Amino acid sequence: MSDLGTVAVTGGSSGLGAAVADAVEAAGGNAVVIDRQPPNNGFGFEQVDLADTAAAEAAVRNVAERSGGLDAVVTAAGIDACGKLGDVPSAKWEQVVAVNLLGTVAVVRAALPYLEASDHGRVVTVASTLGLRALSDATAYCASKFGVVGFSRALGVESAGRIGVTCLIPGGMQTAFFDGRDEQYKPGPDADLAPPSEVAEAVLFALTRPNGTELRELIVTPAGETSWP
Repeated sequence: MSDLGTVAVTGGSSGLGAAVADAVEAAGGNAVVIDRQPPNNGFGFEQVDLADTAAAEAAVRNVAERSGGLDAVVTAAGIDACGKLGDVPSAKWEQVVAVNLLGTVAVVRAALPYLEASDHGRVVTVASTLGLRALSDATAYCASKFGVVGFSRALGVESAGRIGVTCLIPGGMQTAFFDGRDEQYKPGPDADLAPPSEVAEAVLFALTRPNGTELRELIVTPAGETSWP
């Protein structure tokens, strides 16, 4: 396994992001969390609202300067606003796109100079199976995650030979992502959801590919996933 170095993880205080940070540390890397809330595991932390893209870029630079550089970023932060397009307030709809897509882009943009200076710079963006398949009452989420897929594919072409780019496309996971929703938008009691630790292992695999071998997209779902293919 290659030396992971310093890995910035957005959304690293909970859910998949926390599982990724744990996996990075367990593999000998230095995980630094970028999130609105501090992590419970004592990892390095930079507080920011990713909807504020200027602040997101500044947070990445702060992490890189404190850590003596960056070797990878994993953009695991994500939010949703369920409902019909006409029923979701415009501010909430736009916040989903701001965090999920524009926040992802801002973090990667700020990280690029540091990743290119590393001898194994890598980006793992986190999309969703709903970045490949449309679903009613999820226009904001689908728009943002379709955007992450397109951004990642274009970035992979643009940065080929300089940094590695992987787009992770996960299905439903056993996290707090579904908390606080109306019941109709929550998984049922028998829903097949993946443990985030298992998905984090897939992220770790992407982060440790040797230079010159690219894992462009990685779909990880429970066996009974209904939103793929």
